[in-house]
Amino acid sequence: MSFSEDYLNDNYDSEYGEEEVKSKIKICKEYIEGGFTFAHLDLIEDVIQLCLEYDYVEEGLFLSEAMIGAVPYNSEAWQFKGIFLNNTFSFEQANACFEKALSLNPNDVESLVNKSIAEDNLGLFDEAAASLKRALEIEPNNEETLFNLGVLFEKKEKYEEAINYFKSALDAANDYLEAWYELGYCYENTNRLEKALEAYDKYLELDPNSFTGWYNKGIVMLRMERFDSAVNCFELSIALKDDFSSSWFNCGYSYSRNGKIEDALNCYKKANELDPYDETILFNMGQAYEETESFQQAIRSYSEAIKLDGEYYEAFLARGYCWDAVGKYQLALKDFNKAISLTGNPDEALFAIADLEYSLGNLQESIKNYLKAAESNPNNFEAWYKLAETYSEIGMWLESLKTFDECLKINPGDANSYYGKAKINFLLGHTQEAIECLKSAFELNPNIKNEFTRDYPEVKSSKLFTKLLDENKK
Repeated sequence: MSFSEDYLNDNYDSEYGEEEVKSKIKICKEYIEGGFTFAHLDLIEDVIQLCLEYDYVEEGLFLSEAMIGAVPYNSEAWQFKGIFLNNTFSFEQANACFEKALSLNPNDVESLVNKSIAEDNLGLFDEAAASLKRALEIEPNNEETLFNLGVLFEKKEKYEEAINYFKSALDAANDYLEAWYELGYCYENTNRLEKALEAYDKYLELDPNSFTGWYNKGIVMLRMERFDSAVNCFELSIALKDDFSSSWFNCGYSYSRNGKIEDALNCYKKANELDPYDETILFNMGQAYEETESFQQAIRSYSEAIKLDGEYYEAFLARGYCWDAVGKYQLALKDFNKAISLTGNPDEALFAIADLEYSLGNLQESIKNYLKAAESNPNNFEAWYKLAETYSEIGMWLESLKTFDECLKINPGDANSYYGKAKINFLLGHTQEAIECLKSAFELNPNIKNEFTRDYPEVKSSKLFTKLLDENKK
């Protein structure tokens, strides 16, 4: 029988081009189909390794099955088949292959590691961890096993255990690139940002051309509020991969936090061009336009975000504020009411409606909504304060006093609430209570004295006011 060519090269460790690999696969298939599998097992095994390296899954599976047919008690053949089945997401079949391999060679670390991958994908966390720990018993310093254990625990968000395994992997091999990356991720998720930064820096020393490495470092810088450094990281990530929309987006956000709104907008526009179906990009674009008081453009951005996500609470709320800013009060009210319908915590939207009603002169309606906002979130100081002021404005003095007391429960050091109470007590003729409130207000904020003289010019030279000022100096 003739073959396409003889197998001429025994140097299997050399680099091959894809065409050469395909040629070797073809030769092996011809041997197998010709019934010469057993005679060329070494060649077939080496070409299986090449299939793993070059990701020729279907061809590798064919060759490994042929190898099993020739030598059914060879544990490596079963392991090869399991690896290729893992790569086709046939995890149950893969797991069975690894069990067969381990029945033939119980102490094969590689089979245990690959078995854990199949078990993990089958949702068998405990079994996957047991396989890897068994592998560690055989080879305690195997960095791949330690790394895989780290990944396993990381997926379960058991970050402390994952960190310990990644550090052990790095003790075994300090240049283990992926371990530095995952270690940084775990530190980031446990809010140890300086540690995360150290890990990502080490990763980038080893692989300075990793766009994801620069991106992750940028995220840490962003969380540390080091916005210039974050911009630098995201720009490096973009230089390495200019179609990575997440880097453009976060670069824009970093610029916005630095007050560079035009730069932020340019980044958001590029991110939107790359990923037009991400409503968060459009929302942030709207926020940037709003900061420059370009309300119509902000409204367009929020509207596009809402088209993509009809339940985007924040976008409805933000668009409502923009409608309010351009005098479209009914549209603002509609958006605020929609926002309320979308959230279980509507205090911000209720507060916005109350402010809108107040600006339109509908004080009774504004009171209803300030009260709803305060009841929705009892710690909403601003809602209680505005409610107290509005009660005072319409002459509901006792209600206003009670509401200022609510403000002081939330913020006992608020001078304005004491001053509000003082003014009402003066109106009610409760002079002693008014003086006590004024004293507290002056102690907390001496500038309130200037406001007092503006509000009550007739008492500027009175003995009472002089007495209050003198007492406040003590």
